[in-house]
Amino acid sequence: MRPELGAFWQTLAAHGSQVALSDGSRTLSYTELLIAVQQRMAQLAGLQAQRVALCLDNSIDWVLWDLALLFSGRVCVPVPAFFSDSQKVHVLESSGVDALIGGADTLVSRCGFAAYSHGIAQRVLATVPVLAEGTQKITYTSGTTGQPKGVCLDAGVQIAVAQSLHQATGACATDRHLCVLPLATLLENIAGIYTPLLAGARIELRAMNDIGLQGASGLDLPRLLGNVLAIVPSSLILVPQLLMALVSAAERGMRLPASLRFVAVGGGRVAPQLLQRAEALGLPVFEGYGLSECASVVCLNTPQARRIGAVGQPLPHLQVCLAADGEVLVRGARMLGYLGEAPSADDWLATGDLGHFEDGFLVLHGRKKHQFITAYGRNVNPEWVEAELTQQAPIAQAWIHGEALPGNLAVLVPRDAVLSDAELGAVVTQVNAGLPDYARVHQWLRADQAFSPANGLATANGRLRRAALWAHYEGHFANSSIANASDSHP
Repeated sequence: MRPELGAFWQTLAAHGSQVALSDGSRTLSYTELLIAVQQRMAQLAGLQAQRVALCLDNSIDWVLWDLALLFSGRVCVPVPAFFSDSQKVHVLESSGVDALIGGADTLVSRCGFAAYSHGIAQRVLATVPVLAEGTQKITYTSGTTGQPKGVCLDAGVQIAVAQSLHQATGACATDRHLCVLPLATLLENIAGIYTPLLAGARIELRAMNDIGLQGASGLDLPRLLGNVLAIVPSSLILVPQLLMALVSAAERGMRLPASLRFVAVGGGRVAPQLLQRAEALGLPVFEGYGLSECASVVCLNTPQARRIGAVGQPLPHLQVCLAADGEVLVRGARMLGYLGEAPSADDWLATGDLGHFEDGFLVLHGRKKHQFITAYGRNVNPEWVEAELTQQAPIAQAWIHGEALPGNLAVLVPRDAVLSDAELGAVVTQVNAGLPDYARVHQWLRADQAFSPANGLATANGRLRRAALWAHYEGHFANSSIANASDSHP
């Protein structure tokens, strides 16, 4: 066992009889957790499984299998439930897994696995893809084009991030963390499982449907709020849309537990106004920034160092600097490489995000590749404007386009279908009042459907597919004086 894993094991053992995991009907102490992990390690060894896909819902079993793979040095491949069937097949085939835990029978037969035996399906492959040396986990990112991309991580970088988060957040044994995001997402896996375990905290696990999340973007808010009130967690990890839902509910008078100590939010740009609304309600919300290629979190606001509008200060295990064009570069915690690609020889990872520093806090502008230049030569990061729009209660989704145009076009998805165009227009006017003229929405239309993976207009984790959106809506703007002023393309 690698030294950092041995130290992690000893830390868990030292927590002894404290409750480690709970699913509402079953609890495991730290001692019982390690016994269960050892049993699964022995089972994996007996089967000689080397690369194992986890296709389970959020549960105690998910955590136990993940830890068994981590401590035994086997490759873990989490499969997000919100991936399409074809994406799941791609994950299994591209990673060369020889064992599958969970998953539908159709997935088992389609990928050539033998029938399940004791919860594990196996197959024999003639050849397997070559992995970077030291690969322990392959996490798949749902990019805006093509199939998900495998990111290869070693065990050491995962533990380093968890230790930094433990230090930065002040996580302690009296904490109770409720997992809201899927465990197959690296952020919840590391920050929501490994970090609380290091602290000796209690982790509350519920199936995604029980927690109120359906698929990649469906939300049953009353059910989510019911769980938060019943479980009284001290910490949560949210994406911006979930934070928006909680803040809006609290503003309508719905009670949130006073137990909340640390609500982390990341995975997309958060409008400063939303954070200010959360602060006015007394919610302890802390924005962060990370990416799978750096084993999740890179920067984080904390109770000791917080600035609204910034994504926080770099965690202690890494370094962050800016390239000449403002691109964020990270050194000290990075992937071994993309699956199927040669590893980079550069110590610094180019993130593709643009930003600047203010007194040691990183402020992000948006994605380098998404930035467009208007016909007047102004650079605009659409995520900035989109976040300003979607932090307004009536707007659920927004897409902005203005490449080589004299004005910016927008497509808006209302949060409620009964909202009139006049009401949406009033929101646009309100947002425009706080934007410089070159970033304002000059013409907009109501979307004919929500942006989703099903229609190809968004990825499984909610990122906009900008080229697909332009292809879909270009004709809708055919009579627009703005769109006709130039032959634009995304």
